[in-house]
Amino acid sequence: MSNEEVKEILVAMESAALRRWGDGDPSGFIEICAADVVYFDPYLEKRIDGLEALIQYYRGFWGQVRFDRFELLDPCAQVGGELAVLTFNYASYVGDKKTSWNCTEVYCWREDGWRIIQTHWSYTRHPAIVGN
Repeated sequence: MSNEEVKEILVAMESAALRRWGDGDPSGFIEICAADVVYFDPYLEKRIDGLEALIQYYRGFWGQVRFDRFELLDPCAQVGGELAVLTFNYASYVGDKKTSWNCTEVYCWREDGWRIIQTHWSYTRHPAIVGN
């Protein structure tokens, strides 16, 4: 499978999960994560280890997160064997208000397909900076 084909698959998976996230349902990401996923988030002091811990964290978001639309900007997939790294800039919109993020997702090919084993979200610009 070519890098471009893998990128198309991973972007489709991310987009489907983000559509659900924007409707208050984070389970789209849970479904594409491996049991041994690790997760970094700017709201947390420490890494989350494992799918069960991530599910517990996401429980606080069910029904809470809403956005009107989103964009995955300039996605890049780097593929090596059974690993693929997907990086992109992300923008979500509620009305005219835009929120921007950086995202890195490390996927591993498993028996049930591509699964996220490492995810890292960070702000594109620190939220204290005006114009974010």
